[in-house]
Amino acid sequence: MTDEAQDPRPYTVVVGVSATSMSPTALTWAAAQAAQNHGRLIAIRAWRPSVPPGTTSGGIAARVTDEPATDRAQQLALDADVAAVLGDDHTAEVRAVRGGKRKVLLAAAVDADLLVVDAPRSFTGAPLFAQRLVDSATCPVVVMPPRVSQEPPSPIERASRAVGRAAVKSAALAGRPGYRPPMARG
Repeated sequence: MTDEAQDPRPYTVVVGVSATSMSPTALTWAAAQAAQNHGRLIAIRAWRPSVPPGTTSGGIAARVTDEPATDRAQQLALDADVAAVLGDDHTAEVRAVRGGKRKVLLAAAVDADLLVVDAPRSFTGAPLFAQRLVDSATCPVVVMPPRVSQEPPSPIERASRAVGRAAVKSAALAGRPGYRPPMARG
């Protein structure tokens, strides 16, 4: 009888960390998943260099950026964000990688056992990003929905809800001159 070969690589969880929200729910959940499976956690953030401003002639202004300094600044910011969520004694590998979010996350998750991300909060392209990530990933993907991550609604989301409530109220009162709905008790 032969022993089955053990997989030499540890269970690996890759988690995307947002620069705006720090993805606390996704980061905490991914860390617990890695710990439960005696594996490792890779916290990753994709970033792109800022575009130089245009000039009045329509060209791009010449601006020299210190790429190593920018790389270090991005890494330090991610280190601080991960420490703020997981504590200073965390064991996560922290990587700030230059590139697009989808491409960076998929590359990091090639040999991973699980990829964890927060649901995108913007309406522009958000469903597409999550769906394309799930469709292209080589491992299972966990997407933390906003209600699970308990993030407050975005200004656009709050405005759309207010417009929706006003539309429903307007439809309910249409054709009912003089009708006043009962006052809400506060």
